[in-house]
Amino acid sequence: MIRTYSLNSRLLFLTFFFTFSLNLFAQTDGEQIFKTNCISCHTIGGGRLIGPDLEGVTAKRNADWLKQWINSSSDFIASGDADAIAIFEEYNKVAMTSFYFEDEDMDALLAYMENPPIEEKEVATTTAENDKGMSSSTILLLIAVFLFLLVYILTSIKNKLKTQLNQPTETLSETIINQGKAFLAESRNVAIVGFAVFIIVMKFTFDTLMGVGVTTNYQPEQPIAFSHKIHAGDNGIDCNYCHSSARSSKTSGIPSANVCMNCHANITSGTNTGTAEIQKIYDAIGYDPDTRTYIEGYEQQPIKWVRIHNLPDFAYFNHSQHVTVGKLECQECHGPVQEMDVVKQESLMTMGWCINCHRETEVKMEGNDYYTSMHEKMKEKYAGQKITVDKMGGLECGKCHY
Repeated sequence: MIRTYSLNSRLLFLTFFFTFSLNLFAQTDGEQIFKTNCISCHTIGGGRLIGPDLEGVTAKRNADWLKQWINSSSDFIASGDADAIAIFEEYNKVAMTSFYFEDEDMDALLAYMENPPIEEKEVATTTAENDKGMSSSTILLLIAVFLFLLVYILTSIKNKLKTQLNQPTETLSETIINQGKAFLAESRNVAIVGFAVFIIVMKFTFDTLMGVGVTTNYQPEQPIAFSHKIHAGDNGIDCNYCHSSARSSKTSGIPSANVCMNCHANITSGTNTGTAEIQKIYDAIGYDPDTRTYIEGYEQQPIKWVRIHNLPDFAYFNHSQHVTVGKLECQECHGPVQEMDVVKQESLMTMGWCINCHRETEVKMEGNDYYTSMHEKMKEKYAGQKITVDKMGGLECGKCHY
């Protein structure tokens, strides 16, 4: 009896385990099939894209109908199915790509579409930014206030002692003036004060001259309220999708309106701004979102984006050298743009800032086959050392100024 119960329990467990495993694998395979073949045109619960939103489609259509439509919508339309023809007409008579999935793959895809994983959205919380420390001017002000209070207290003590000794007292200003005269009566003290004043003036002049043309937190208003946080952060769009020339040229480039239209030909409403800001793209390029067609003969207008990061003409910087060869992330120089609704200049972009990066950044040798020979020589020369960019000529003047 006990053995029978134990055997039945094991069989029940194994049945449950294999069923769960098959469902899990089907879910995983279906998700992979969907993301590989369908996600560029369809969403599940994310609204209409190029094709319709597929949320609840397995409840609206039976499996046989969906299989025929997915495998070959053209053949299905030609067969005369009324619903297939209606969808074909609704989407400007553009037939969906034919896939001809195997039955197992099709079942896995439909199972995934019926029960897609629920994505947990992070709850945005607002926290007060911690004080990162006092500025130099604040520290100097506090020192000045402390010294003033110290002189005041010492003067008060001195006057009380003089009162008890029946001697004439002095005001705070008189004490400061008299003590100052007594201090400056000696030529040595005059020389010390003069030298200190000279150093302070020179430091102030040096800081002023070094600050010419150096800005941070420059955050101009753009002609279209484009949010990097929504595009690069929430939607996870790769920076190089829009700034495609960063991989292969000196400049990263400003995306043309055609790049915007790759998505916004069908996505007509923004997350935070509704249709107002996206309409500015349509006005620039000549696109009618209602009919989803370009206006024939329309004179297109450029979108006048405001440049944020701008190096002087005498400094040479190559994006491809850093992005493709150096394998740097955009955030290394531009800051956490995926968190910015309005992009600002995060870094100093000064020569000293670049040099410090070259001194600290290790050379990425894996995957850079073109430089194999040079890397092997560097490994021999700097055996046992951290090979940073400065060791391969990253501090040579001619690299950036020529």
